Amino acid sequence: MEDTILIVEDNPTLREGLCEILEFEGFNTLTAGHGQEALDVMEKQLPSLILADISMPVMDGFEFFGRVREREDWLRIPFIFLSARSDKPDILKGKQLGAEDYLVKPVDHDELITAVRSRMERNEQLAIAQLRDAYQGSLLMLANAIELRDRYTRGHVERVTMYSLAIAEELGWDNERLEIIRFGGILHDVGKIHVRETTLRKTGSLDDAEWAEIRQHPQIGADMIATVPYLKPMEGIVRYHHERFDGKGYPYGIGGQDIPIEARIVAIADSFDAITSNRTYRPKLTFDQAYEEILRCAGDRYDPEMVEAFKQTYLKTGLLNLPPLS
Repeated sequence: MEDTILIVEDNPTLREGLCEILEFEGFNTLTAGHGQEALDVMEKQLPSLILADISMPVMDGFEFFGRVREREDWLRIPFIFLSARSDKPDILKGKQLGAEDYLVKPVDHDELITAVRSRMERNEQLAIAQLRDAYQGSLLMLANAIELRDRYTRGHVERVTMYSLAIAEELGWDNERLEIIRFGGILHDVGKIHVRETTLRKTGSLDDAEWAEIRQHPQIGADMIATVPYLKPMEGIVRYHHERFDGKGYPYGIGGQDIPIEARIVAIADSFDAITSNRTYRPKLTFDQAYEEILRCAGDRYDPEMVEAFKQTYLKTGLLNLPPLS
């Protein structure tokens, strides 16, 4: 969908010229001759960005800006002042009000388009960041709610995610791949929502039926998120984090490079946290003991290359005092 620019300018010739420039560049345009008219336009259709003069009849640009920012649903619309006023007090006032930019007439084609595109790109980046934070908060609440059913895994999600991120950072992964690890770590046990609480809380050995139930949780969790486009990249972590490098894991029994690399990382982090936490079937080990256990299992349970990254991470940080999820 094309972006729409609202042009608020009382000079019809200039208003038409701005429309021609922006429409030539592929934007849709809405127009108004003053602030009050612009408010009426916005009640019918929200623009992607506002380009507004300051000196206008009925309602000037500064008052119009204030009215726009009073509305919670209009707060995120980028606002650029466009005015013949070039003296410093007006520029400072525009910036103090919080406008994203201030252009002085006459503005040339390249200056206008550069300002519009940069402000819209910045707004999109902020929207993505806010969406990510909202997703993370919601998913953490879901994951923690599942953990509450099992008294032996409190804090497990956050720790596994932090350990996984530390290993991925040691590998030099970029932000996009780190995001997959972040949300995959949060979601890796989401399939346990379909495991009976009696099974999760059982203090004795699991029978065959209960063990089969546990072994299904990676597949169930992956199927739960597979149809959510934003979460689709994390499906491999959820589905394969209990597979082993030697092919003896579950639920599919695949091994080696057939296991997604992200899942191979989370598998190490998941095991390290399990080993260092008290469980019904054994007491916890110290961090150093767990570190040695992970290294010992390189090549059978875990990918040797990922174990090496884990080793370097542990030697540098001890997996202590890692930055919290944010």
